[in-house]
Amino acid sequence: MSVRILALVGSLRAGSHNRQLAEAAVKHASEGVEVSIFEGLADIPFYNEDIDTEGAAPETATALRTAIAQADGLLLFSPEYNGTIPAALKNAIDWASRPMGAGALAGKPVAVVGTAYGQYGGVWAQDETRKSVGIAGGKVVEEAKLSIPSSVIRFAELHPADDAEVVEGLGKVIDQLVAQSGTAAA
Repeated sequence: MSVRILALVGSLRAGSHNRQLAEAAVKHASEGVEVSIFEGLADIPFYNEDIDTEGAAPETATALRTAIAQADGLLLFSPEYNGTIPAALKNAIDWASRPMGAGALAGKPVAVVGTAYGQYGGVWAQDETRKSVGIAGGKVVEEAKLSIPSSVIRFAELHPADDAEVVEGLGKVIDQLVAQSGTAAA
């Protein structure tokens, strides 16, 4: 039985460095660990209790909740937009937190990583993401961190999947996440 890790990427741009970082996690996951990227964050409407009714929630939000519920852990990739978490990622957390106390996120192990243009690699946004996930009911794996600065320069000609230091860092984060998932990799 493999451990299933669901990746959510806060940047919606197809060629984003955080998307590439998620692709590196998929490519280099340890044997017995399956990392998959959730597609469709851009299609989920902003959270609104008026449209989150039993049997009538938007299909895209229901798909997100189902994917999270079926995962053993979550790996969130957060760039930094104006010093904080991107709206698409925050919206996903909001949908996954409902119904309050019993959402798909409740008790789910979560690690947050990312890369950004600035010299600190998006740590403010990643810290805000951890805070939001924890309040929303996720089990934040605090020691699982990876912030890669200067993304535009570092990944100008090198995909993160081909950067040995990045691959090693992602591997450590995924191992820490798997250890908190309560399931052992085969």
